Amino acid sequence: MKTIGIVPARMAASRFPGKPLFPIAGRPMVEHVFERAKMFDGWDGLFLATCDNEIMEFAENKGYPALMTADTHTRALDRVAEAAEKIGNMAEDDIVVCVQGDEPLLGPDMIEAVIKPFNDDPDVEGTLLSVPIPDKETFLNPDMVKLVHDLKGDVLFTSRAPIPYAKEFSPDIGAKRVGGIFGFRWLFLKWFTSLPESPLEIAEACDSNRIYDNGRSQRIAMAPDRPYLSVDSPEDVARVEAIIKDDDLWGRY
Repeated sequence: MKTIGIVPARMAASRFPGKPLFPIAGRPMVEHVFERAKMFDGWDGLFLATCDNEIMEFAENKGYPALMTADTHTRALDRVAEAAEKIGNMAEDDIVVCVQGDEPLLGPDMIEAVIKPFNDDPDVEGTLLSVPIPDKETFLNPDMVKLVHDLKGDVLFTSRAPIPYAKEFSPDIGAKRVGGIFGFRWLFLKWFTSLPESPLEIAEACDSNRIYDNGRSQRIAMAPDRPYLSVDSPEDVARVEAIIKDDDLWGRY
């Protein structure tokens, strides 16, 4: 079973155009993501996937393996699936890991967590990083995709609304959000990207709901307990910069 990592990145992000190459602590954001992902030692291959010449040129200058994909994709997983097809020689049970290009605080232990359920349970088809929500601001933020799961750890539903419902927020309610690392068996990813958008996916603007609308699921993988923020808007850059220089991985790349 091979494990392939793909970092999708495009310049035309609707909320933050040019985001992948925007500097964070003096380096383009996608450089932080790729260098940190490289620290995971279980890859059989790690690639950057893009539709932009600027990002491809950056990757070539850094010596990152990169794949040019179509400019018609609006969903990261469609870009990841095309890139995996281009890599070729993929078996149905190989693992494809989507490492979102706006996660400059990720660590190799998060990638390991996302892959572990596949080794623990052969019935697991997909996984996603689950991040505890520590505060009310995050709980109410529609940019943060929340999730609820069953007792086994299989996701039931994702939403931009604050779920599960609580009259007053407390960390004790166990609220979680989706982190930007996803694992798929190759056959499962192909199945997912072959389907049309589903009703809950459209209503919630959460493509994971396409899986649950069609009767299948993903197993959660819990993130380690440390600060972990995505970059969804320009305002997030300062928040990340306040954290990253005190991060254990800073200075190792």
